[in-house]
Formats: sequence, structure tokens, C-alpha cells
Amino acid sequence: MTGPVQVLVLGFDRPVVTGEVLAELGRLRDAGVVRLLDVLVASRGSDGSFETLDIKANEAGFSGRIVTEILGEPDPLTRTQVIDVTGMPSWSLSDSVPDGTTVVIGLIEHLWARDLAAAVAGAGGRPLEETWLAPDDRARVEKLLGVAESRPG
Repeated sequence: MTGPVQVLVLGFDRPVVTGEVLAELGRLRDAGVVRLLDVLVASRGSDGSFETLDIKANEAGFSGRIVTEILGEPDPLTRTQVIDVTGMPSWSLSDSVPDGTTVVIGLIEHLWARDLAAAVAGAGGRPLEETWLAPDDRARVEKLLGVAESRPG
């Protein structure tokens, strides 16, 4: 495996996750953009406990076993678990998922970033942080891009 691997945690207020998300991940896989390594779907109760849910992802060969192994043993979904990624800040699943939320946890290898990861490592670099901008921040970026594009050169 040579591409960067992301732990992607997607939250849903509904207790039922439709196949739309897995279908989109399948489309990205088929396009050669990502490789979906494993998927686990769980719900977090109002008391903070997690319960693994049986989903269609299992039919596609995803058991959630690899996600569970990466997040800790013996059952990372029943306690606070901190992942210590070498050189990166710690991350807690429990701190990331609000009570009453259903989550899809995926391990995704970013195939598009293989050469970038190799170039960074070859130059002696390493990732220090990675995050996704929130919807409000993405809207701000779009607005700022629109302003920048309308300015004379």
C-alpha cells in the first residue's frame, strides 16, 4: 500500500444509512481515485455507548474487522479510543461522534496521492495535519475565490 490512508468518519442523524454513500465510494474506487479498505457502521446511543450495525457493506466484503483493529482492541467502540498516528496529534472516535448519531467509518487509501506521498517522504517531509473544511468555511472559500477571480490581474 503506497497511498495515504484516511480514517473517514461520516455522521448521520438518521439511524438508517442508505446505500448512497457506499455507491459514491464505489464510483470513486472504480475511477481509480480511492481504494476502500474496510467499512464499519455503528450507532452511538444517548448514553454514549456504541453498537455495530449490520449493513450492506458486509455484502460487499467489508466486515469492519480492519477498522476495529486499527481503532483498538478488544472493542474500541465501547470506550474512548485515541489513535496515535506517528508524528500526528491524537484523535478520539468518542470525541468525534455525538450521542444519537449513526456513523460510517471507512478506511480509504487515496490512490491519487501516491506520487505526492512518495515525493514528500523523499524530500524528508511528513504530514503534520489534515482536515476537511466545514460547509461554512467551504462557502467562504467559494466567495473568496469569486472575489479573487473578478479582480483585474
